[in-house]
Amino acid sequence: MSSPVHAILSPQQTADALPYLLLAQEIEALLQDASVAVPPRIVQALHGGGSLFVMPAADARVAITKLISFIPGNAQRGLPTIQGDIVVFNVQTGQRIALLDGPTVTARRTAAVSLLAAQKLAPRRNGVLLIVGAGVQGRAHLEAFHAGLGVQEVRVASRNPASAEALVNHAKALGLQARRVMDPNAELVNCSLVVSTTPAQQVVLTSLPRNDAFVAAVGAFTPRMLEWSAEVCQQLARTGTLVVDTRDADHEAGDLLQAGIDVGALPTLADVVGQTAAWQQATRPTDGPVFFKSCGWGGWDLAAARLSLRNHLR
Repeated sequence: MSSPVHAILSPQQTADALPYLLLAQEIEALLQDASVAVPPRIVQALHGGGSLFVMPAADARVAITKLISFIPGNAQRGLPTIQGDIVVFNVQTGQRIALLDGPTVTARRTAAVSLLAAQKLAPRRNGVLLIVGAGVQGRAHLEAFHAGLGVQEVRVASRNPASAEALVNHAKALGLQARRVMDPNAELVNCSLVVSTTPAQQVVLTSLPRNDAFVAAVGAFTPRMLEWSAEVCQQLARTGTLVVDTRDADHEAGDLLQAGIDVGALPTLADVVGQTAAWQQATRPTDGPVFFKSCGWGGWDLAAARLSLRNHLR
């Protein structure tokens, strides 16, 4: 990267540069890279209930800034809820070397983080997958868990019938067995893999996952958002294993914070990957569900930028 590249990747080019398995591997490598620096993200509230996110990150070679908007009401407008870009710079020269599609990176890196967590933590990786919320993240997690875990059967729950049917059809096109379910809480007993990717404006999940379940709770990424009931979160804290994606979750994990759980005492994905003392000393039952709370982090976007540069420029 001695000379500027100025690669501007379309959404499809961005997706093609970020295969889920390789992206999960890149995220794991980034968590072990001592040169990575990620300051707290800036979240600016917007009139009308939206938010503007500014998320910088850097390693020894590459620096990024992610600039995206999140507008929950856009779902009713037929517009994407997340819009924006990721700008990539050469650390040595300061030159801009790439521009990535922000929504595509957000979808794929979030699903890849969940995939990595499942690879490390899921008690049973070959069971039925329940997806609650059939939007962009639901689709990305379906693809990631199929590619990375070999999932062959999926059940989809969504308040939007058209979205649910579209995701079911996409799963069938990938060769999976798939069907829509009306009550996600009733389905928890049948599924060892659970992904919640709802708009997180209200509690949707009020039943306990089964003891051999892995849950990736993705929808709530601010203190005010939530998908899982406080009672379920409290029970999981007593009988299961709770892991957060990063220490940013200490003040962003709405489900857990609103349940009164001490999020700062929970191990992170970096602790799991690095087998740190925090992970080794964490109190974990041997036969309880695993609840992975994902809130997002600029480091995940940096990992995506590193991988996309290698894949697109190879």
